Amino acid sequence: MIDKTEILNSKASALVELCKEKGVSVGFAESLTGGMISSSVVNIPGASAVFKGSVVSYTNEIKEKVLGVSEDIITANTEVSAECAEAMAIGAARVLGVELVISVTGIAGPTGELPGKPVGTVYMGYYYEGPDFFGELTGSVRLNLTGDRDAIRTGTVLAALDLASKLVKEGKA
Repeated sequence: MIDKTEILNSKASALVELCKEKGVSVGFAESLTGGMISSSVVNIPGASAVFKGSVVSYTNEIKEKVLGVSEDIITANTEVSAECAEAMAIGAARVLGVELVISVTGIAGPTGELPGKPVGTVYMGYYYEGPDFFGELTGSVRLNLTGDRDAIRTGTVLAALDLASKLVKEGKA
């Protein structure tokens, strides 16, 4: 059986190599993962060639003050929303000065459900200004994960690494 560390290392390594090939700098804005995505990337030797940093924005205060997420977005949609995830990604790109950002916000549990958003609801936002096209891509993806807190957080990290690699490889989400 392959353990989760091997899978994380494999996916993080693939992302680092893709970013090196394309000359893309990367960063993250993490809420429920609390730095796990960033940690998986910096575990890879040579990650410093592409990874500039991340913002762990576990509270709404940091989402607003550091990433510039509008209080109106959070009030209207909650912090667990596509709108918040996209604003986090755009704000992190501005703060970090990178071409690619993946942001994550969600409910890892075991408590914290919101109306229509059970434990395991995760939104990944993205911002990508790729070298192969003019302009930028922004958007979000909703995940509905199952399992305990660790499984939801690990699943989020794996999905974020996959999304980042897909954006660099294909130029689309």
